[in-house]
Amino acid sequence: MELSNKNVFVTGSTRGIGLAIAHKFASLGANVVLNGRSAISEELLAQFADYGVKVVAISGDVSDNADAKRMVDEAVAALGSVDILINNAGITKDGMLHKMPEENWHAVIETNLTSCFNMCRAVIAGMRERTYGRIINISSINGAKGQAGQTNYSAAKAGMHGFSKALAQELASKGVTVNTVSPGYVGTDMVRAIREDVLEKIVATIPVKRLGEPKEIASMVSWLASNEGGYATGAEFSVNGGQHMQ
Repeated sequence: MELSNKNVFVTGSTRGIGLAIAHKFASLGANVVLNGRSAISEELLAQFADYGVKVVAISGDVSDNADAKRMVDEAVAALGSVDILINNAGITKDGMLHKMPEENWHAVIETNLTSCFNMCRAVIAGMRERTYGRIINISSINGAKGQAGQTNYSAAKAGMHGFSKALAQELASKGVTVNTVSPGYVGTDMVRAIREDVLEKIVATIPVKRLGEPKEIASMVSWLASNEGGYATGAEFSVNGGQHMQ
């Protein structure tokens, strides 16, 4: 699988799954835009020094339409194009619906779902013009099965599926594919910070009896971005150890 000289923008790529995706693409020869709300540290950039690719740090708020456009414009100025967009940025603000503040609903919807509109809207003109592009939206197992205490997050991630299917139909004839990847419980720092006894109960519900690894999600994403994955569009790929089967 070869992605040399492709330019990939990975939102929310300073840690966890997003960072693993950025490393995977860099290892395959792609130029990478690292992105987060805050400034990207020199230590993080140093992790990519040995790949021999261009790595650009662009911080900003993907939930803000103007900021999303500004970040894509900066990426194009630095690299020439955005060939591949990975919408990975996301937050949680959990709580039962009857106790959920309105601002927590809007914050999660805007960061997890509205950001997809903002970023896709900013890149698709160039993709259409070049008749090539890959858009991969990182959803969640909870977008398919729901999760108590996460009405906001589950709604946003489920919305990604409908958004991706509709956009895939709009762009298929232009050489642009759009898919979602839905991870289950993955061994990120956030998940491993769950209280040990609670995490053990979660793992017990996963048929393969372990957490996923960020690199496993990254491998699926990189395949979808490659020529080998070019016939897949409008699809949802579950990577959850069999915890939820559709």
